[in-house]
Parts: sequence; C-alpha cells; structure tokens
Amino acid sequence: MVRKTKGEAQVTYAALLDAAEQQFSKKGVTRTTLNDVAAAAGMTRGAIYWHFKDKNALFQGMCDRVFLPMQVLLGEIAASPDKEPLEALRTMMLHMLEQVATNPQQKTVFDILFHRCEKDDDLAFFRHEKQRRSECISKLEMIIREAVKQGTLPENTDTGLAVQALNAGLIGVIYEWLIDTDAYDLRKNAGAMVDFLLAGLVNGPPLKTRPVT
Repeated sequence: MVRKTKGEAQVTYAALLDAAEQQFSKKGVTRTTLNDVAAAAGMTRGAIYWHFKDKNALFQGMCDRVFLPMQVLLGEIAASPDKEPLEALRTMMLHMLEQVATNPQQKTVFDILFHRCEKDDDLAFFRHEKQRRSECISKLEMIIREAVKQGTLPENTDTGLAVQALNAGLIGVIYEWLIDTDAYDLRKNAGAMVDFLLAGLVNGPPLKTRPVT
C-alpha cells in the first residue's frame, strides 16, 4: 500500500467527516453504518479505519471539528478577566448563534445532536458529555463571577444558577430554531436574542438566599 502524504491524509480525513455529517443528518446516527459513510465519501471501509477506530470515533471527530474552536474561544474569554465581562460574554454567545446560522457544519452537527441522535447511543461523546459540559459551565461562571467582582452584578448574585439559566436559554434558541429555520432569520436577529437573555441577567439576576437572622 502506498503511504499517503500528510496533506492527502488530511483531505481524506475531512472528506470522511463531511460524509459522516451528510449520512448522520440524512439517516440518523443509529441507522448510519460505516458502509454508508464510505459510499458517500467514495471510499472503502478501509479508508475509514485508517483514520477512525469505529463509528464512535468518527462521530467524535465530527463533533470535535465543530466544537473545539468554540471551546478555545470560550477559554480565551474566560482567561481575560481584565475585559468587561458581560460584553465578553455577549461576544461569545453572539458568536455561537452566528456560527449556527451561517456555518453549514455548525448547523448540521447541532441538528444531528439535537434531532437525529438518541442520547443513549453507545457513543463516547455522550459518555463524556457531562464532563465537557461541566468544564464549559465552569468557564462561563468565571466570567459572571468577574462581573460580580467588578460590580456589574449584585454581590449576592447566584452565579451558578445564573450560568445555568443563560446556557439553557442559548441552547434553547438553537434547538427551537433548528426545528423551523424559516421561522426567522437567526443571523439577523442573533444580537437581539443574546441581548434579551443578558437583559434578564442584568435586570433580574438570581440571588442567593440570605440566611435568616
């Protein structure tokens, strides 16, 4: 067998992920086989096994291609406490919605996760989802804590509850929009959606219960 160059291997890798997105979106994750992906990519199963151990790894690679850049951005924002925290949070949330609205890969993968995939599938992505989500929530809470520290939010803000509410609102926007993308222009209205969510945080933040004295 002729060994592929690094460039050729990267092209093959990307083509397989593209084919996986197409097939998972079309058939759902459970019904899609590696044969389906190989045929859609115009390759053999051997080409898949060159890059991926199994469908589990293929699914993980598809998700990583979309989510890792977003995780890097969140990490950069959380690591910059000198910046205005709520504006930084707005930038991150706006970026997420705009990516789903304008980036076909983002849109397809989110749709697969929300609407074409059973969460009890034997996929490592879901087995480790809780840990990844916890890390993301922790970084978001760091930003909100900085807002409290700077006096933008009340001192007794329940930062844990606040970040849960914001995350639920953001994910809910994406989930519902993907059900009916013709309902409204998400790219055009992303800013309004984010501002609505942040207005709730600023004007009515959840507060910690003060002990009775």
